[in-house]
Amino acid sequence: MSFFKRIFSQEKKDPSFSEQAKQTLDKGLEKSKTTFFSKLTKAVAGKTKVDDDVLDNLEEILVASDVGVNTTLKIITRIEKRVAADKYLGIEELNQILREEIASLLSETNSGEATEFVIPIQTSKPYVLMVVGVNGVGKTTTIGKLAYQFKKQGYKVVLGAADTFRAAAIDQLQIWADRVGVPIVRQDMGSDPASVAFDTLQSAVAQNADIVIIDTAGRLHNKINLMNELTKVKRVMQKVVGDAPHDVLLVLDGSTGQNAFEQAKQFTAATEVTCLAVTKLDGTAKGGVVIGISDQFQIPVKYIGVGEKIEDLQVFNKYEFVDSFFK
Repeated sequence: MSFFKRIFSQEKKDPSFSEQAKQTLDKGLEKSKTTFFSKLTKAVAGKTKVDDDVLDNLEEILVASDVGVNTTLKIITRIEKRVAADKYLGIEELNQILREEIASLLSETNSGEATEFVIPIQTSKPYVLMVVGVNGVGKTTTIGKLAYQFKKQGYKVVLGAADTFRAAAIDQLQIWADRVGVPIVRQDMGSDPASVAFDTLQSAVAQNADIVIIDTAGRLHNKINLMNELTKVKRVMQKVVGDAPHDVLLVLDGSTGQNAFEQAKQFTAATEVTCLAVTKLDGTAKGGVVIGISDQFQIPVKYIGVGEKIEDLQVFNKYEFVDSFFK
């Protein structure tokens, strides 16, 4: 049994990644999986072994699935090496090889093994998560669902409405705070985002909170302004918690495919992004974007959205993801 087969079997037996979560993941990736395999079936029709034609077709399928050109070429190169080493590789083995090589690729970001919503061990408290992303990607919804999941784990959570450029953003976060039952710090529209972040951290420290989640404005029209704003928010937060933020989470809409790559490029240029959340995977056949973005930017995918329900934000587990995608 290969290393990745053993890992898959171990992960599937891990009770902390529940059967319900697995079913939700299977359902959420259904469109991506069905589209991918329908194309793959046509590509290998009448073939008995993996040859150059099959690899060329596979390359087109991976690119069309929004895995991205650079990541696709890496995967094809790895499979070519396997073909060369094994001399004869049957079509029936291609599925398993794809699973193994993609899981291996995801492993290079040194993440994706979590099965529960936990926070990193650190010396300072609270753990501060700053969330960035353009408007419309599901940023505020992701924050609300994160707050729900963290509270369910027993953490005390405080939200900060530092996207003060849109009244709707503040109101939407308030709705989520009320729904989940966690405190929120907010000011009027047009207030200084750094001031909101400062007040949020002060409030969280006073309440002995475990986690602070700070929402920020999703404007990309001027990268310099975005960079300056996020830098100021960080600097002001550090007056309260010296090493804040502990993570900067970029939320991307998986259904936008290649546009998500461009957003990742813009935000990683504007600030140090430490982890990713990819949303709306249930409504698209572009699930491959998770693989490509993680590989291309070498930033770990931490959370994925695979449904509209409050429980449908999941921690990203690369083994379960690959298993569901190639099931």
